[in-house]
Amino acid sequence: MIIDTGLGDRAENWAPIQERIASKTTVCVYDRAGYGQSEPGSFPRDSGRIARELKDLLEGAQIPGPYVLVGHSIGGLNMQVFAGEFRDDVAGVVLLDPPPLSWIRGECYQGLHSMADEMTARWRDEADAYSESTDPGERSRAAFLRTLASEHEEVFNTSSALAGRIATFGDIPLIVIGSGRPNPMFGELAEEYQKYWVEQSRLLAEKSENGRFVLAEGSSHNLYADEPELVVQSILSVVSEVRDE
Repeated sequence: MIIDTGLGDRAENWAPIQERIASKTTVCVYDRAGYGQSEPGSFPRDSGRIARELKDLLEGAQIPGPYVLVGHSIGGLNMQVFAGEFRDDVAGVVLLDPPPLSWIRGECYQGLHSMADEMTARWRDEADAYSESTDPGERSRAAFLRTLASEHEEVFNTSSALAGRIATFGDIPLIVIGSGRPNPMFGELAEEYQKYWVEQSRLLAEKSENGRFVLAEGSSHNLYADEPELVVQSILSVVSEVRDE
């Protein structure tokens, strides 16, 4: 089983989940290029590049597939693209609150795109400031912020386009877990937007003949921290289903 984290998150934060699942199956959690102890990768940091890097990493580490893929947030977008490009290597998928495709493709809630653009620009400005420092830690911080900015920008460009090409995941077991708690950062649109996000997650689950949607009503976007039991049981149910085939 392979876990890909959300934007800016680190593999070490998944340790409690990893420890609970490790007794049932092999679990690999990794820091994408530019995260943690991983070296920076090539730019732009879109989901296609990230999926290919993960494929190379798994082959280099001699970790055979097929895999159960678990992705949170942008990690869920990356895992969709991986499943689309390397279908024979995928046995099942669990997606935790992946970004709604119609929004990241620019089809709705245009006002929220301006906020996303501002976040990307802020990370780039901070990276430029840190890059001028004589402190090695701050220069390292600059490289990480550039990675964040590129990943975030590409969510709304190449990454969304790649995910949008995936019409179906066939019949592989797929669970999409959605959060029910509105995010206050979206202001007056928070409740409306959350309902839309949930509905988009339901539609995503329908891309597999063997897909289902689960709503974590009281959870924020940070599902694996707010609802660890639900996340663990969802992952293990896909692992069990794959083994029974």
